[in-house]
This record gives sequence, C-alpha cells and structure tokens, in this order.
Amino acid sequence: MSLVLKDRVLETATSPGTGTVALLGASTGYQSFANSIGNANTTYYTIADVGGSNWEVGIGTYYSGNNSVVRQTVLASSNAGNLVNFSSGTQSVFVTYPAEESVYLNGGNVSALGNITSATWNATTVSVPYG
Repeated sequence: MSLVLKDRVLETATSPGTGTVALLGASTGYQSFANSIGNANTTYYTIADVGGSNWEVGIGTYYSGNNSVVRQTVLASSNAGNLVNFSSGTQSVFVTYPAEESVYLNGGNVSALGNITSATWNATTVSVPYG
C-alpha cells in the first residue's frame, strides 16, 4: 500500500453517512480513483456536499473491488475536525493535498504547517533542531 497523489481526480457519491464512501464514477473531464490511485493505495481525500456546507479532509484507502474509499483519518472537517455524517444529497469526492500535511518552500526555506519529528536528507537522519 502506497500513498498516491494525482491531479484532477473527482467522483461523486450519495449519502455515505460516516462509513465507506461508494464512488459513482468520474466527473466529466476528471480521472477516476480506479485509474489514478489504484487498488489498496492510500490518498488524501476531500468529501464535500454539492451545494451544502458539510466537508471533510482526510486520509483514506481506495479499493477497486467495490469502487470505494475507506475513511481512516480525519484531518479537518466542518464537524470540528471529526468524521462528518453525510446523511443526504450528493457529495463530491476528490484527491487533495491538505494544508495539515503540506511542506512548502518559503523564501528559500522549507516550511511545514504540521510538526516534523524526523527527516532524512541524502541518507542522513536530520534531527528537528536542524530542520
């Protein structure tokens, strides 16, 4: 199982509650999870109500057998960072690169919004005080 990130991955779902999200196919002009993420791979996802206010960003695993995303870790949500109960309507489900997990170049320095506990640079472990 690998972490896979791809561009322009968007499908829909209807009312997944708080469990596994059954995907309904790629939206026009976008890739499907099956063609981009691949079976049993982990990805960062967003689920958001179409025209509503509920949303969730997390880490999940895609399974091709039932074309679904298993929600494993919620990173942020409209429910105070907890799992969202999508109880009605249609949701957009897409691959994202969450701010909570991002590392970026800021004025020549590498910055992270989260906490870096260890790292490896050129096969050498770098401790936090040097990062």
